[in-house]
Amino acid sequence: MNAKPSQNKASGAQRKTAAAHRTAAALAVVAGLMLGASFAAVPLYRLFCAATGYGGTTQSASSAPNERGARKIAVRFDANVAPGLAWRFEPETPEILLRPGETATVFFRAVNLSDRATEGVARFNVAPDQAGAWFDKLKCFCFDGQKLGPHETAEWPVVFFLDPKLEQDETMAAVDAITLSYTFFAPPGAKKNAETTGAADIAVIPGKS
Repeated sequence: MNAKPSQNKASGAQRKTAAAHRTAAALAVVAGLMLGASFAAVPLYRLFCAATGYGGTTQSASSAPNERGARKIAVRFDANVAPGLAWRFEPETPEILLRPGETATVFFRAVNLSDRATEGVARFNVAPDQAGAWFDKLKCFCFDGQKLGPHETAEWPVVFFLDPKLEQDETMAAVDAITLSYTFFAPPGAKKNAETTGAADIAVIPGKS
C-alpha cells in the first residue's frame, strides 16, 4: 500500500528536522573544540617560548654549569613601569661583562611612590631574541608577584648565567651584547579592586614568560 502524500511530507519534514539537529550538534562540538583550543593555546604558547627561547623568553635553571665559555659578553639591564602602577624601578648596575657559564647576581631597586600598599607583576624578555634560549635564571623576583607598602623601597636580586653552549650556536656568533628587560605591571583587576573596596591591600593575580 502506498503512503499518503501527507504522510510522506511528514516523514520528509522529520528527516530534515533530525538532520538539522545533527548539524547543530556537530557545529556546537566544533565550536567547543575551537574554544577549548583557544584557551589551551595560551599556556601551550608559553611552554613553547620557555622551551625554545622564542621571542626572547629566558630559561629557568636549578643549578649552574661547571664549564666556562671563552667569550665575554656584555649583559645590559633595562627596567620599566607600565602606566597604572605608581612605582619607580631601576637596575642598580646598568651593565656587566660575563663569560658563559659564570653566575652573576644583579639587584634591581623598586620604590612605591603611592600612599597605599600596591603589588606588581614583572614581564621580561631578552634581546636579541635568539639569546633567550641561552639565558638561564636561577633566582628572580619575576617568578612571583611583588608587594610594596606605602613609599617602601625594596631591592630584588636576579641570579643568572649564560649557557656555555651558546658558543656553538651560529646565530650567537656575532652577538656581543644581550639586554635583559623588565616591565612591571599592576595585576589584572587591581584598579577595580582598589576602587570597589578602598582597601590598602590588593590581591595578586600571578602570571610569567
